[in-house]
Amino acid sequence: MSAVHEFSDVSSEPAVRGFLHESSLPNGDALVLTHGAGANCQSKLLIALAGAFADAGYAVLRCDLPFRQSRPHGPPFPALAARDREGLRRAVDVLRSKMSGRIFLGGHSYGGRQSSMLVAEQPELVAGLLLLSYPLHPPRKPAELRTGHFSRLTTPALFVHGSRDPFGLHDEMKTALALIPARKTLLEIEGAGHELLGKKAEDDLPARIVQAFQEFFTV
Repeated sequence: MSAVHEFSDVSSEPAVRGFLHESSLPNGDALVLTHGAGANCQSKLLIALAGAFADAGYAVLRCDLPFRQSRPHGPPFPALAARDREGLRRAVDVLRSKMSGRIFLGGHSYGGRQSSMLVAEQPELVAGLLLLSYPLHPPRKPAELRTGHFSRLTTPALFVHGSRDPFGLHDEMKTALALIPARKTLLEIEGAGHELLGKKAEDDLPARIVQAFQEFFTV
């Protein structure tokens, strides 16, 4: 079992707002988890994953990126992406002040992309990355790759990707991951699309992701 509390830290900008999941059997490690361009931290995927990680002993801060705090609807503005990355860094720092163990950073789609870009610039920031449905390219635009920072990623990364994700097919993802010098692995979810947890999603998917995460980061 885990407890969930609404969380806010406005001691500095950008503010950190979301929900903190605290495990009844904490292992000392923690995860910052955030959302994609069209969602917020109340997405079905993030709630399910945060609960599964908390059940496994992790503290989880699922939070809204600065762009979503500024307006409840609409996509992020590319010109303000650096502020979203600063919000992620702030969330990591806030969580680190509360925890004794390793801190991990994760996100779905846009949130994962910004997490990976931040860590490419600050490789010592976290112990590892959880990248859910990484948006490798816009749908139907495979030439517009978002991999410019991959060669600078030295932080271990677990990618979780649906086999039917139009933002990157399996072979495209395998080719892209070869650009990353860090230790990495790809967990493909058969039949899943970009949201991972669709209407036909398997009930055990969050637990499968947690198991893969534990196996990958236990070395």
